[in-house]
Amino acid sequence: MTVRVLMLVDLLGPDSGGAERVAVQLAQHLPRDRFSVSLCATRAVEAPWVDALAARGVRWFALGRRSSADVRPFMRLGRLLRRERVDVLHAHMFGSNVWGTVVGRAARVPVVVAHEHTWDFEGQPLRRLLDRRLIGRYADAFVAVSEADQERMISREGVPAGKVRLMPNGVEPAAGEALDLRAELGLAADVPLIGTACILRPQKALEVLLEALLSVPAAHLVVAGDGPERAALAQRATALGVAERVHFLGLRDDVGAVVAGLDVAAISSDFEGTPLFALEAMATGTPLVATAVGGLPALLDGCGVLVPPRDPAALGSAVARLLGDAGLRSSLAARGSERVRSYSIDAVAERFGALYTELLAR
Repeated sequence: MTVRVLMLVDLLGPDSGGAERVAVQLAQHLPRDRFSVSLCATRAVEAPWVDALAARGVRWFALGRRSSADVRPFMRLGRLLRRERVDVLHAHMFGSNVWGTVVGRAARVPVVVAHEHTWDFEGQPLRRLLDRRLIGRYADAFVAVSEADQERMISREGVPAGKVRLMPNGVEPAAGEALDLRAELGLAADVPLIGTACILRPQKALEVLLEALLSVPAAHLVVAGDGPERAALAQRATALGVAERVHFLGLRDDVGAVVAGLDVAAISSDFEGTPLFALEAMATGTPLVATAVGGLPALLDGCGVLVPPRDPAALGSAVARLLGDAGLRSSLAARGSERVRSYSIDAVAERFGALYTELLAR
């Protein structure tokens, strides 16, 4: 029997981040001989995702929701679930988790899975209440992407332990050769390159990475991605006197190749789950310095360098240490490449397939 799965997200647009990428990756990589998978965006599917979904062979729907107060599209969602005879509704991120649980149960979908991609609900009692009383009670499984998130969901939010499932993110195989970023940027061949790739939002604390650059005066920083913080970050780089050494690449569809062209990858986030960028760095053999938040300490234990959040001096010192020690870079890269094998997207998709099958059997 083919199991019909619908991935539910809020919006696929230029500012969509790791959670949306995970939903698309799962839609593509769940075994086609056992699962028929579609994706639904409650708001819209915009460029560059329209072409990306077509290239990946993912069927999609958009409900056209215009604002948080616009609930009429969820009636369309209910009709869609019944018309498509969906067996598993897999929602991603808080808003979709809430509405997916409500509409999925009302439409009598056999299995509803809620998926929290990172946990940062401090000072948000309503979100914690909805996680505990609504999603935690009525969803069949509540996915956490790291042990740290799993512990917080159970101990701080009160989600029933039996509902919380630990399912890490997966990474797609590295594609193509590393880019010659120095040639692209007009830099000398011996210029040290550090870099990151993300949606430029406050969570990523990239101003800390800019300040860390002061401790590595010879290096240049490459930032792939775009988002609401870009203008403020450019202004901050100018104020720090490092603007000539910071290169904003904008959105890229060759992030793996960009990462492979770096000497050192860096994450300066205030909070994370299991970020795809960390997995991409490990998959391309690029040594990584990251803040010790969320699932990063467990992921990088023995194969990366951890620093406290909001500490540009520590971040800069760690980057400088790696740039000055080729042997250490090589060792960390080798260990990271070995560890990331268990995080392949195909292996993770198989785990989700097994979860769906288990829940349906109940």
